[in-house]
Amino acid sequence: MATENRRIVLASRPVGVPKPSDFRLERAPIPAPADGECLVRSHYLSVDPYMRGRISGRKSYAEPVGIGEVIVGAAVGEVLESRSGRVAAGQFVTGALGWQEHSCVPAKALRVVDPDAAPLSAYLGVLGMPGLTAYYGLLRVAGVEAGETVCVSGAAGAVGSAVGQIARLHGCRAVGIAGGPRKCGWVSSELGFEAAVDYKADGFPAALRAAVPDGIDVYFDNVGGPVTDAVFHRLNVRSRVAICGQISQYNAVDAPLGPRLLWHFIVKRIRAEGFLVFDFREHDRTALAQMAEWVSSGKLQYRETVAQGLENAPSAFIGMLGGANIGKQVVRLVA
Repeated sequence: MATENRRIVLASRPVGVPKPSDFRLERAPIPAPADGECLVRSHYLSVDPYMRGRISGRKSYAEPVGIGEVIVGAAVGEVLESRSGRVAAGQFVTGALGWQEHSCVPAKALRVVDPDAAPLSAYLGVLGMPGLTAYYGLLRVAGVEAGETVCVSGAAGAVGSAVGQIARLHGCRAVGIAGGPRKCGWVSSELGFEAAVDYKADGFPAALRAAVPDGIDVYFDNVGGPVTDAVFHRLNVRSRVAICGQISQYNAVDAPLGPRLLWHFIVKRIRAEGFLVFDFREHDRTALAQMAEWVSSGKLQYRETVAQGLENAPSAFIGMLGGANIGKQVVRLVA
């Protein structure tokens, strides 16, 4: 049994691309659970793009992380001690545990998971927030229909890779946009997207046009910036845009001017909607059951990039923002 809790806290607010010095590894006593709480030992930490906004200090949909506070984020681990009848010691759970090895969390904020049904890390990815984001954004926000062409940016990431596969399961043509031949190869060869377009390659707009000869009916946007500008030219009349993320802008010191292409939305009567996964929380049980069935049957594939050790969480985060990962980025704490 460990005698101390290691945790990553915010040392300074990043300006532009985060630096390792913006984070600090601290040691503290292992907390004791209060009534209604559980003491959880984390096995895997989640690394997600939204965390960039939480450490920026800008006003958003959630309070920013304060200087000296533990970096927010989901984790999955084992309950070591419980002071609640909702969750028992020895069960595995996921929740907003933060970047630390041990945490005390209200039992009502935890979701019990089955380590025999799927690897624990999957509950941070395809069977967690990223998977639900793909599911809701495509099916509820965009309202995809069979026969449509679905284009997703960030297609080799945790969310984007699920979007294209779910689109194909609903009878759609999936086109992914990703950076580099390795990512594009995974998206097209292993995940079965009908096409994968490399936005880093010369002639990207022309390649995108060739990949969607009949235009785009649904665009799932994880990236923003020039990639999304190129997509706007290919959107069809009555198409829908589900705005999930804008990772190309997260490290920007000064917000770029724009958008300047919204005339497409007038001429083609396009609908765009931003969303958060929490908007659909009441449907989580049904959505997760469907995602689990697709995963267990092999219809929904996923991949992970795994960093080892709590001390490497900041570098994994910085790398993820720069596109270093394929699939879901996680940090393993327990071998």
